[in-house]
Amino acid sequence: MSSTTEKLNKSNANETSENDESSTSPQVESTSDFETGSITVSKDGHFIHCLTIIGQIEGHYILPSQNKTTKYEHVIPQLVAIEESKEIEGLLIILNTVGGDVEAGLAIAELLSTMKTPTASLVLGGGHSIGVPLAVSCKRSFIVPSATMTVHPVRMNGLVLGVPQTLSYFEKMQDRIVNFVANNSRISSDDFRRLMMKTGELVMDVGTVLDGEGAVETGLIDCLGGLSDALDFLNNVIEEKEQ
Repeated sequence: MSSTTEKLNKSNANETSENDESSTSPQVESTSDFETGSITVSKDGHFIHCLTIIGQIEGHYILPSQNKTTKYEHVIPQLVAIEESKEIEGLLIILNTVGGDVEAGLAIAELLSTMKTPTASLVLGGGHSIGVPLAVSCKRSFIVPSATMTVHPVRMNGLVLGVPQTLSYFEKMQDRIVNFVANNSRISSDDFRRLMMKTGELVMDVGTVLDGEGAVETGLIDCLGGLSDALDFLNNVIEEKEQ
């Protein structure tokens, strides 16, 4: 068994050596796991991990198979591994989500906001509903001009009991979201509530749809920018830490 293992190790080492020699960009390496929507890239010796949050955020209940989902039980262990990694020096979160489970989304957002690893978020397409706290949870948030963000009150599907306790539960859940967003962005809690309760903009609902520029103007998102801007921010933070 040991001799077989040694042969396999030598074979893998030879293959790795050949791949390194044939690479046209020896300073840039990457490892990926596309099934979980993540990739780690190394440039000039700095490792930055990219994690995507797309579709609908799946929480305590399994969504239909035709739904594109991000499972929070997959994301949370990845964040723990990234935070504890000695190699990964920055984390980029790319968002294109319609929202989803409120508590699952907040759980991910709270983890992101408490990480020591430098983090940046980039909203592409949309960062709606519970995607808003996720977008603001990173140290610096970016949004492309064509992206949109929908801010609206907490909603619940299924059987709802028409009792005062239900309304109190909704109000407390909404307070958690408002406070988190206000504490992790430049928008005040009062302004964010006004966006949530705005009428006349959404069909059969209350709330506000913001484009990229509008999200920055309100203080919800830090900067207009794209992929290169987010990566430049992370690289600058990493270089500053090394000095």
